[in-house]
Amino acid sequence: MVDADQTFVIVGGGLAGAKAAETLRAEGFTGRVILISDERDHPYERPPLSKGYLLGKEERDSVFVHEPAWYAQNDIELHLGQTVDAIDRTAKTVRFGEDGTVVHYDKLLITTGAEPRRLDIPGTDLAGVHHLRRLAHAERLKGVLSTLGRDNGHLVIAGAGWIGLEVAAAAREYGAEVTVVEPAPTPLHAVLGPELGGLFGELHRDHGVRFHFGRQLTEIVGQDGMVLAARCDDGEEHPAHAVLAAIGAAPRIGLAEAAGLEIADRAGGRGVVVDEQLRTSDPDIYAAGDVASFPHALFGARLRVEHWANALNGGPAAARAMLGRDVVYDRVPYFFSDQYDLGMEYSGWAPAGAYDEVVIRGDAGKREFIAFWLKDGRVLAGMNVNVWDVTDPIQRLVRSGAQVNAESLADPHVALESLIP
Repeated sequence: MVDADQTFVIVGGGLAGAKAAETLRAEGFTGRVILISDERDHPYERPPLSKGYLLGKEERDSVFVHEPAWYAQNDIELHLGQTVDAIDRTAKTVRFGEDGTVVHYDKLLITTGAEPRRLDIPGTDLAGVHHLRRLAHAERLKGVLSTLGRDNGHLVIAGAGWIGLEVAAAAREYGAEVTVVEPAPTPLHAVLGPELGGLFGELHRDHGVRFHFGRQLTEIVGQDGMVLAARCDDGEEHPAHAVLAAIGAAPRIGLAEAAGLEIADRAGGRGVVVDEQLRTSDPDIYAAGDVASFPHALFGARLRVEHWANALNGGPAAARAMLGRDVVYDRVPYFFSDQYDLGMEYSGWAPAGAYDEVVIRGDAGKREFIAFWLKDGRVLAGMNVNVWDVTDPIQRLVRSGAQVNAESLADPHVALESLIP
């Protein structure tokens, strides 16, 4: 039973944590809400960091989830620039790392997010080596790309995932020379497979990006603290004035693990084990966003999703569960990307090995199409590229689990809605 004397603590000041705090108040919770973030900026959304804000098309203030005054107006105790270094599950407290302050909780939500993976090679301490996860990273990288574009400088990107490709597109729009080094045979190989990964490779080549597939960086060469080149495992050196490490992110599970919460091991990354209500192995502790490994009945697997929509929806779902509401978190995963004149949305879950067929509806050559990943005739995922207002029927197709005729699925004259039982 929830009452006004209770204290709900949220550790992690990203989108999931901020939306959870918002939801607690919107659902009528009048108790104490404490939101703790290790960043000094107010909670913000991350997609603009590699898209509009990085390109200079969006103002800095546009990335924040709420106006700064919103937190005080809604009686949210916001602690910025503070870390939590311990959870005492017996005493039901969290301890601040800076001054040892101890705060009691009745319910605790962990939304600590993820951190960029680091290159473990010589030269990563040079000034021109960058990561992109936080607003401060984006501010720094924005200036770097502007300078590279002005001076015809070279950027080498390690990794051809979503962050790597979006930054490559931004760098080319600034006018920088770009080389991408990727161990897989195509961009986004693990996410989209070779069929669609190759299309993104062609997109970037058309805009002047150079790829070096099947290779990885072994050293960043520098002098006087500055980057000069990036060396690959085949011995080839690529000129570089800056290097971006875009080799994925790791969930920040250290706090949960030290507290003895159950942790899942799975391909693609570890996560805090939660149930369908986003409750951890401790009934008074919840987890949402990048750190949570949640069961998804539709896909028959545990998922850990690092995309914006999971934070947007997971934080509120956890907040409602903390209030005792009847919650089942089973959203169809969704993400989007913008690169040059290509915009796409992806709904579903179709990792490598999970599907046996890819069906294209539309003209892939013109980059105006929908791709569907199928297993035994059932749609696992769909991606619309420069085709809009189709996310809802794609998600309904995925959720239906119905067998679909591939020819009808490929035919743009057959309405997607007609294929949904």
